[in-house]
Amino acid sequence: MINGINIGLVLFLIGLYGIITNKNLIKIIMSLGISSNGIVLFFNSLGYVQGGIPPILTESSVNFVDPVPQALMLTMIVINLCDTALALAIIVWIYKKFGTVNIEEMT
Repeated sequence: MINGINIGLVLFLIGLYGIITNKNLIKIIMSLGISSNGIVLFFNSLGYVQGGIPPILTESSVNFVDPVPQALMLTMIVINLCDTALALAIIVWIYKKFGTVNIEEMT
């Protein structure tokens, strides 16, 4: 059965493979984004409860969906966006200095 946990792990592994094998800095940053999105999907899927109700205060307190992983992953998404913007700014500086974004061609 395919679920969010499995898809999250596959996305993380695809991104990790891209980080390890690519020599282009922009492709490495894209792979980092794919792996971080896999982590977000994995943790959001862990907090899912089949047939769960929203965590709103009611008389019964059974079978709630845990909101903590969702809140933490929203924070992670914002941090990943800032990391990506900073990394791209550094890549622009590297391109101006070396004239390439390929790791092997930098001297």
